[in-house]
Amino acid sequence: MSESKPRNVIVIGSGPAGLTAALYASRANLAPLCIEGFQSGGLPGGQLMLTTIVENYPGFPEGISGPELMNRMKEQAARFGTEFFTADVESVELDRYPFRVHAGGETFEAKALIIATGARAKRLGLPSEDALENHGVSWCATCDGYFFRNQEVCVVGGGDTACEEALYLANLCSKVTIIHRRKEFRASKIMVERVRNHPKIDFLLDSVVVDILDPREKQVKGVKVRNVITGEERFHPCSGVFIAIGHAPNTQIFRGYLEMDEHGYIRTKPGSTKTNIEGVWACGDVQDPVYRQAVTAAGSGCMAAIEAERWLSMKRLI
Repeated sequence: MSESKPRNVIVIGSGPAGLTAALYASRANLAPLCIEGFQSGGLPGGQLMLTTIVENYPGFPEGISGPELMNRMKEQAARFGTEFFTADVESVELDRYPFRVHAGGETFEAKALIIATGARAKRLGLPSEDALENHGVSWCATCDGYFFRNQEVCVVGGGDTACEEALYLANLCSKVTIIHRRKEFRASKIMVERVRNHPKIDFLLDSVVVDILDPREKQVKGVKVRNVITGEERFHPCSGVFIAIGHAPNTQIFRGYLEMDEHGYIRTKPGSTKTNIEGVWACGDVQDPVYRQAVTAAGSGCMAAIEAERWLSMKRLI
């Protein structure tokens, strides 16, 4: 399937950003190729493929499952002419033009490249964490906090994200306990002050989660924590566990080509999705360490496709 004729647009990634970019590019008659990567579990479609129910995406007042939402977005992009190739991208060549993308043993060339490879939430690495995913274990309070109204939950982490998650959950839940491996927080002083002064937020400091119970019942009953100083272990009851120890963007294959921040997120020019390489755009969580929402990812995918189409026209490449 290796090709000699360059594609007008290749989109790498099939989450909300990638599929929206593909939709807009196909409606502009660019016949894009969308290369779908695999999520854990062997499914393309981004992090929403691992989300049971989505209730904050506009247009679905009754909510919609993550996989169904992504399938609908894919069908919509395909309807207007997007071609899909299901494989992980192994490497790219961005120091030549047309750009080259190597995936699934094949080589594709692109006049314009849109990167939407997303980010993955960092995990604790516990078997029970995997077993209870979507059964009380979450990596997004904005996405899933509503399901834990008036219940007790835990937030694992000590940075700004963990504090933000805890404050958001405190508006919904009866009690929030922050579990952090150190006594001091990595979060900004103002965030630490806010969580410490909140009447519904408690703390388990100098502590790490060593297990989440109970996979046998398919729901969270609590966490087992170990004090890192004394070694003492204790059980802490809760109905939900929100893990907020950071995200890692999927940008390894672009290192050496694209400018990134200290955490590996692709830098884009203010007010656009342009990267430091002309003809390459980045959208969605791969360049967004702040919002990380499906709706913001979709919006930036729209931006990338519009910018790519205008650039191709200006360069008389289409």
